[in-house]
Amino acid sequence: MATVTLKGNEIHTLGSLPEVGSKAPDFKLTKTDLSTASLSDYSGKKVVLNVFPSVDTGTCAQSVRQFNEEAAELDNTVVLCISKDLPFAQARFCGAEGISNVDMLSDFRDGSFGKDYSVEFTDGPLNSLLSRSVIVLDSDGKVVYTEQVSETVDEPNYKAALEALFDA
Repeated sequence: MATVTLKGNEIHTLGSLPEVGSKAPDFKLTKTDLSTASLSDYSGKKVVLNVFPSVDTGTCAQSVRQFNEEAAELDNTVVLCISKDLPFAQARFCGAEGISNVDMLSDFRDGSFGKDYSVEFTDGPLNSLLSRSVIVLDSDGKVVYTEQVSETVDEPNYKAALEALFDA
């Protein structure tokens, strides 16, 4: 179990993020068109997993905007924005915001991503949603960087995540 905070109050997740150097677990998530995406679909590309509780909160929305802006400049890299929001809400947000450089994916069907990556909250007001985290994978699907944001309302360290991409 990992401990983070929400506005200074402790909340917990299932466990720790995948270890740097380990192979990232495959997943099946739902795209905004309701088709299925898996990690293997992005084989051969560097991958940023931008994980967050809900696109309908300010910090989460900002992380999608920031990674969308940064992703436009990246070669052989895809940014996957992952939450338990319904795909319809994700599509609405992207349309309203002009987001086109990231893939929005939902863990709403069975929550297996949150469990397999140990980012699901186990208590508190965000119980069963996903903890704000960034996981960077090299083109072989190996974890090269992780960050679970210690205070849920704070933004992730974009610079560190992007630097990890250049080293991958």
